[in-house]
Formats: sequence, C-alpha cells, structure tokens
Amino acid sequence: MILSGNEIRQQLGSNIIIDPFDERKLNPNSYNLSLHDELLVYEEVVLDMRKSNRVERVHVPSEGLVLTPNQLYLGRTVERTETHNLVPMIEGRSSIGRLGLFVHVTAGFGDVGFCGYWTLEMFAVQPVKIYPGVSICQLFFHQIMGDITEYASDKYQDNHDIQPSMLFRELNGEEPAQQMHLEFDAESLGKRRTPSQAR
Repeated sequence: MILSGNEIRQQLGSNIIIDPFDERKLNPNSYNLSLHDELLVYEEVVLDMRKSNRVERVHVPSEGLVLTPNQLYLGRTVERTETHNLVPMIEGRSSIGRLGLFVHVTAGFGDVGFCGYWTLEMFAVQPVKIYPGVSICQLFFHQIMGDITEYASDKYQDNHDIQPSMLFRELNGEEPAQQMHLEFDAESLGKRRTPSQAR
C-alpha cells in the first residue's frame, strides 16, 4: 500500500524526515525531490566492477547544463531523507521522462531505514538541458509487513555526497584508492617549463 500525500505529511518528523521540506512539492501520493548543482561523471573508458573507478565533478550552473547521450551522470537530491517503518522509493517525474531523461537507471528501490541523499543515475536519450533545483524525481512510500531490520550499509548509509558504485567492496574488499589530481591549467604547466622551453 502506498502512502497518500496527506499521510506523508502526518508522518513527517517520525517515520519520514525530508530536509528541507516544502509543502508545495507534496503530491497526492508522493513528494518531489530536487536536483543538486553538482554531478559526477566517470573518467574511465571501461568501468571495472572490482575497482574504485575515477570520477570528475561537474558543476551545473544556473543557466543550465546540456547532458549528452551515451554518458552516465551521477547526481543527487538537494533533500536529505530518513525513512523508518516504511519502504522509500524514487521514480522519475513524467514531465522529465517525456524529455527522454532517465533519472535512475535501475536503482529506484530504497530500504527501510535508509538515511541520506538519493544518488541519481541519469541518462539522456538525446541532448537535454538541466538546471539546478529542478524537481527531478518523486519519492513515495510503501507500507511493509513483517519484522523489520533497518538498512545499515557501510557503503551508502548516512552519505553526504553523490555516491559512485562501491560494488568493489563486496567483490574484493578493496578500499578506494586516492584519486590522483593532475593540473592541466596553463599556469601550472608554465611553472614546469625549463628555461630553454620558455624561450
């Protein structure tokens, strides 16, 4: 059974926490979540399930950012949520889907007890311009039957940022390697030139 919008409101502060909460985003049986102003894109040509793949952070400016096809973008919601005694799920809004933008590739299903920001796996069918703060998806809640064991993952629980895949922890227990920061701007390259190269 799915909670109505009125029931979502009634359970705010107890079984449901949405921070920040905006009454205008409450729907008949869901709540709209907004897109944060940062994305992550993988830098690897081939993504390896057994490794911590390198990522690049991309800012979404107020004037918008065009997403291109054949590229996975990881985003997150502005809102942090907590859900107890209910099963949270996210789904793309129909208005977003009609622009050919997938908001979650497969992972729309949440776990009872999840606390944190929702990572979005975004994929565009054709070029589409997105904007920070847009209502990107909707959160809804299922009632659950039986004894409850709350979600307690060391991968994604209580996250504070966009979360790339941490499947490698399940496969081989490898800890993420520190991503090397390479400077390619003109000023740093100029500092590395020898006197003969600077002529």
